Amino acid sequence: MTRILFVCHGNICRSVMAEMMMKHAVRQQGREAEFIIDSCATSTEELGNDIYPPAKCCLTAHNIPFTPHSARQITLADYDRYDHIICMERYNIRNLPKLSPKVQLLLPRDVADPWYSGDFETTYHDLEEGITSLL
Repeated sequence: MTRILFVCHGNICRSVMAEMMMKHAVRQQGREAEFIIDSCATSTEELGNDIYPPAKCCLTAHNIPFTPHSARQITLADYDRYDHIICMERYNIRNLPKLSPKVQLLLPRDVADPWYSGDFETTYHDLEEGITSLL
């Protein structure tokens, strides 16, 4: 069983989109039993909030199902619970409670941040590229 935790700043856009996209991809491949997939934030700014509505719209436009979500912050226990802690950008790594060999970037560059740009399509394609590489 491979346990993956996707991480971004608030856990309402990129990391939760990656979570839902990865779950969908492994479901399509019939590999659900091989993975535990979750997401979280480095900050407390959005704790308890659902997926940001434009992120939901983007997922829906690409036929990616999603479930109700409650943003949460990474904990030290997550370092023991997950095999891979996948960050969306270098800024996220700097804001983690500790560094570990489990921590890595999804891509060799930052995943586009739609919070500032409003461009969820670019973020979707960045995530798709990274998830394809992970699988």
